[in-house]
Order: sequence, then structure tokens, then C-alpha cells
Amino acid sequence: MTKLTTQAIYPGTFDPITNGHFELIKRSARLFDRVIVAVAESPSKNTMFDLQERVDMVTEVIKGLDNVTAIGFSGLLVDFAKQQKTDILIRGLRTTIDYEYEFGLTSMYKKLMPELESVFLTPTEEFAFLSSTIVREVAIHGGDVTQFLHPYVVGKVKAKV
Repeated sequence: MTKLTTQAIYPGTFDPITNGHFELIKRSARLFDRVIVAVAESPSKNTMFDLQERVDMVTEVIKGLDNVTAIGFSGLLVDFAKQQKTDILIRGLRTTIDYEYEFGLTSMYKKLMPELESVFLTPTEEFAFLSSTIVREVAIHGGDVTQFLHPYVVGKVKAKV
């Protein structure tokens, strides 16, 4: 596969980062010279972890991927993209509900930053159902989340609950 000579942003709250997120990050790292995992502050969401904790978890999980970095941000994603001089977004699509949501976001991004392109990746079947929300719920109710998270993240989630 030929790598595109550019960089891309993979944005999200990553609360916490799951193996599904990591799979998309690894695939993105093969496609682009540089991938920025943009960890959104998302003050409107009731996150389990604060921004710095989420950036730290992503940083630990992506160790070994030399062309991937994690950066926390607040505010509009398009402003962050401009700041990073990046015009490609990576987004994951699991379901038709994700598609409808992402279609609306992409339309808004195009109004705010016409040169911004979105690249949609679908997860492998193994991770098609996986979301941070589901993982948090399982953990809060005492379930085993080890198969869904990097071992470092498992420790952080267990410490929180």
C-alpha cells in the first residue's frame, strides 16, 4: 500500500481509548506520514477522565508508532486543524447511526473549513461493537474490560471505578 505524503488528525474524546480506537490509529499510521490523535476536552460530555489523563493514556497506548502523537485540545476541531496545518480528518464508522452523525459533522466542517477532507474507516469485525461508552458501563458495573483495552488503560479504568 502506498502511503500518502501528508498528515491527518484522528479526533475524539477517547474516554478511554479502546482497542478499536488503537486499531484505527495503527491503520491510519500506515496511510499517512504523520497522525495526530487529537484528544478533545469536550466540556459538554461528562467524561470519566480529565483531558490530561486521556492524553496520557493515548500517549502510552501509541508508544511504538513513531509517526503518531497525541495532543489535547479544546474549542473547535476546525481551529485545531488549522493550527496543526492539517486538512485531513480520520473518523471511524461503526454503524449507520455513526454515518448519519458524521455526515452532519462533515457538512458543518466543510462550511467552516472548505479544504478539510474527512476519511472514514470502518473497524474490523472484532471491534465493530466497541465504544468507550460501553466499556465505561461494563467497568462501572464490575465487568471485565481487559479484552477491550490496552493493559495500561485497564489499570487506569480500574483505579477510577
